[in-house]
Amino acid sequence: MPLTPIDIHNKEFNKGFRGYDEDEVNEFLDQIIKDYEIILREKRELEDKLNEVHDRLGHFTSIEGTLNKSIIVAQEAAEELKRNAQKEAKLIIKEAEKNADRIVNDSLTKARKIAMDIEELKKQSKVFRTRFKMLVAAQLDLLDNDDWDHLMEYQTDAAELTKEEEM
Repeated sequence: MPLTPIDIHNKEFNKGFRGYDEDEVNEFLDQIIKDYEIILREKRELEDKLNEVHDRLGHFTSIEGTLNKSIIVAQEAAEELKRNAQKEAKLIIKEAEKNADRIVNDSLTKARKIAMDIEELKKQSKVFRTRFKMLVAAQLDLLDNDDWDHLMEYQTDAAELTKEEEM
């Protein structure tokens, strides 16, 4: 069992003829030296362990700092990505609104043109119908005209002449 400072302090040597017993003192000093060497060795080992723990702590502190920086960079990148996505979404919406307006305007223009074409066709249809009625009326007038009777008489006369000539 190692000596304690109290053991060393309370140690009393027997007095001999010329003072303390030399063998007892040497034996005690040997014991102190061994214990002191053990303590120094343990102290060195503990210092080495403490240095190793400090190194590891420094390493982990460095890792923690790196992770914190990485988290901050990732958060900033996520925020930037979010801002860019919002900007792009706004641009897409504006472009879609422009396209929608253009499509609506094109549709309105086409609808107006179709309506004008329909009106033009209605007018042409009316004109055609009126002309057709006039043509039919003129044809009916021709049919009702006495000239047909004369024509029939002329044909009958011509047919009779042809028969007589043949004979």
